[in-house]
Amino acid sequence: MAGEPLLKVQGVETYYGNIRALAGVDISVDKGEIVSLIGANGAGKSTLMMTICGSPQARVGSVIFDGEDITRLPTHLIARKRIAQSPEGRRIFPRMTVFENLQMGAGLDNLKFFNEDVEKIFTLFPRLKERQSQRGGTLSGGEQQMLSIGRALMARPKLLLLDEPSLGLAPLIVKGIFAAIKKLNQEEGLTVFLVEQNAFAALKLSDRAYVMVNGKVTMSGSGKELLANPEVRAAYLEGGRH
Repeated sequence: MAGEPLLKVQGVETYYGNIRALAGVDISVDKGEIVSLIGANGAGKSTLMMTICGSPQARVGSVIFDGEDITRLPTHLIARKRIAQSPEGRRIFPRMTVFENLQMGAGLDNLKFFNEDVEKIFTLFPRLKERQSQRGGTLSGGEQQMLSIGRALMARPKLLLLDEPSLGLAPLIVKGIFAAIKKLNQEEGLTVFLVEQNAFAALKLSDRAYVMVNGKVTMSGSGKELLANPEVRAAYLEGGRH
């Protein structure tokens, strides 16, 4: 499973103008791990995800990926390091077909694997195969989320960033998407960093997790430890499934 850190965020502070959104954040994701970041809406989770991708850039601290400092790199060069993101709100290309959306995700240096990679995604998400000639904008929310993840996987990432993959989706669809993430991790060793408001689903899936409050990491531990933690249960799991 886990080994040396693939991603290290050290003392990161990110600002929007004069407003500090992240206040000295430290996290690490080892190769082969699924790590999640949970917290309330507005805690800074998506800002951390975007800071890793270089937009906005950290004003203080560093982001190290695969042993290289990427803190000051522009987003397109970070993507070439094989970090792929399925962003919050999915952001697929609504006027393009499912197949064309997947084409957009493929890296130029991976084109020789294109057919193989498309087939892999259709095996992972059979619904996308059925709808491959349909426009992205006509898909259901769950299908759009599958497409967003599929498009990110076309880049053959070393690190997959998932920002709120369960947002607005029915529990059954969420279960299917999280099962697909687990399968990729177990069968292909894909490293995943997951930002998620659905704390129960995220902690159940994750090897390790962090809790973020007001731009600071306040707690960390294994998924099981945090699921059992009384503070976490009270703040994020009460009223949900246990």
